[in-house]
Amino acid sequence: MKTDAPTRADVDRRSTLTRERVLEAAVNLADRDGIESVSMRRLAHELGIEAMSLYTHVRSKEDLLDGMVDLVMAGAPSPAASDDWKSALRATILGAREALRRHPWAPSVIETRLAPGPATLRQFDRVMGVLREGGFSLELTHHALHLLGSRLLGFTRDLFDDSPELAPEEAAAMAEQLRPTLPHVAEMAMAATHDDGLGGCDTDLEFVFSLDVILDGLERLR
Repeated sequence: MKTDAPTRADVDRRSTLTRERVLEAAVNLADRDGIESVSMRRLAHELGIEAMSLYTHVRSKEDLLDGMVDLVMAGAPSPAASDDWKSALRATILGAREALRRHPWAPSVIETRLAPGPATLRQFDRVMGVLREGGFSLELTHHALHLLGSRLLGFTRDLFDDSPELAPEEAAAMAEQLRPTLPHVAEMAMAATHDDGLGGCDTDLEFVFSLDVILDGLERLR
């Protein structure tokens, strides 16, 4: 006879479920199948429970996403003690970037959050601490935070994707069309699609380059 009563296994799973386990499962699901795959129903299926059981641990899908990105940020290491504020800040930010690289979906979700979670706030505090202990005034620290923006969390958004998707001959034809009215765009397009030119965009290299330029500027201001 069929019954809707929960089995002992169902009860055991619910009793051992915690918010941390729910968030870890959601992060693993997003890593494996993409952030678009994460839903309350799909997550419950992954955990082997009813969807309603999740609401004991997360209030809503938004609460779930908040917890997921904060769990990711919890993987950012604290900076080692250093008398050199620049190397300490560089290591702090690149540590956060390394944490995010393990979860490519995280930056797009972070951008949609309305308030930072505890681990994200700890990253802000680390950055502020390095600056203040490095001799920055409170006012200059405030300016530095605005200047760094999302970089202090380990990511930034490029204006466009200049990865080489076109074959060289296609890029050359496009450049010829653009050159009369947009000569500098045509020049850059050609350089980015030729092996002996700029090549594709290395996002890690560009991130470090821009970070170092900012740090050098902050050092002069300090």
